[in-house]
Amino acid sequence: NQRETQMDWNIIEGKWKELKGHAREQWGKLTDDELEEVGGKKDRLVGKLQQKYGYAADEADRRADEWAQQQDEATKT
Repeated sequence: NQRETQMDWNIIEGKWKELKGHAREQWGKLTDDELEEVGGKKDRLVGKLQQKYGYAADEADRRADEWAQQQDEATKT
């Protein structure tokens, strides 16, 4: 599962420009500049979620992975 999640994030990083809007819908507190800064990198997104939403590290990590999984499934259908 760890390998699968890593693959999802590689894909997300490559498609960040088109997925950024989906991230904005999911996490409305993140600004365009912050999403630009994230650049599809999981660790950066996790950090922003911790800052803006006050999530603990493991909670932010889990939510980022859940979002990535949703994006992956949406692109397959």
